[in-house]
Amino acid sequence: MTRLPILMYHNVSNEEKDSKGLTVFYNTLENQFRYLHEKGFSTYHFSELENTVVLNPKSVVLTFDDVTENQLVYAVPLLQKYNLKATFFIPFGYIGNSDIWNKGKEKIMSIDQLKALDSRVELGLHSFAHKRYVDLTAAEINDDFSKCFEIIEKNGLKVYNALAYPFGNYPKKDPKKTRFNAILQQNNVKAGLRIGNQVNKFPFKNPYEIMRIDVKGEDSMLKFKLKLRFGKLKLF
Repeated sequence: MTRLPILMYHNVSNEEKDSKGLTVFYNTLENQFRYLHEKGFSTYHFSELENTVVLNPKSVVLTFDDVTENQLVYAVPLLQKYNLKATFFIPFGYIGNSDIWNKGKEKIMSIDQLKALDSRVELGLHSFAHKRYVDLTAAEINDDFSKCFEIIEKNGLKVYNALAYPFGNYPKKDPKKTRFNAILQQNNVKAGLRIGNQVNKFPFKNPYEIMRIDVKGEDSMLKFKLKLRFGKLKLF
């Protein structure tokens, strides 16, 4: 089995003072991407992992939640510059609007912007309403999926059915957990991403509990390297 860290990003800013929490400074992101490129890391889309058994020992998956416009402005050019791939997860109910579930300050990409994204970007699911799945009934979760798929079909979007759980939240105890996994299967979800902050083993033991490592704006380059290798250590 291969070690496979999956990094989770959100917003990117060109202001160093904003670099905290879910927002990473542009120069910091470039240093991280440059490091991956120079060290010979291979990046993958989730669609590529579906039929893959063996990976390069130096492999990583890059993910960005919420498809904010700042990702288009700052992250996409860096992916191009360093020849890296990433998956961007769409909260479909907010396309062309803002991240209202948060502070509503970040603009979400429009349909046209999503369709024009570079081929290095794969699109994935981040629900329709950006609500915690544990708080929803089975009918509400299925309705949420239906609304996502309706937008995908109506607009001809190319979206791979990898799902980043909003807030990293999903039912962890039965009977809700078993019911939730059945709903994912019914909706042809290929991969479900939690947080977990640990490095995965690939092939994945459970495709609906794939772990991601959150990259924070405050992370130094040393901390980034440690997270890439070990996940989030308790001393952090």
